[in-house]
Formats: sequence, structure tokens, C-alpha cells
Amino acid sequence: MAANIHVINGKQGGWDVKRDGAVKASANFESKEDAIKFAEKEGKRYNVEVFIHGEDGKIQKREVFGKISYGR
Repeated sequence: MAANIHVINGKQGGWDVKRDGAVKASANFESKEDAIKFAEKEGKRYNVEVFIHGEDGKIQKREVFGKISYGR
């Protein structure tokens, strides 16, 4: 199963797109909007959830792509 994706503040500035458990970001963007577009594209591609965080680190939005399994 592929890891979920997060859009977070970049450590070196900008916005990072990072998968659960990853040490490094998959990509970094100057604008949050560009990071979200990339994350949504990857979320659709891998059928995973995308979590968009604010500057304070709190989740602002959650998007679900693909099927959700409830233990069945």
C-alpha cells in the first residue's frame, strides 16, 4: 500500500510534498498552490490520502483519492 502524502512547510523555505515515513520530501515548491497541485496529482495516481497543512503545521484539509478500506 502506498503512503499518504502531506503538503507541509519546507525546512529550507517554500512548501514540501512528503510521504508518510519519508526522510526527505518528494518535491519542494515556492508556492503552496503548486505543492497542492502536485500532491493531488500524486494522490490520484497512487489512490492515497492527501493532507494539506497550514503554516502552523495543523491539518487544514484532507482529500481522499481511491477506495477507502474499513477493515474488510
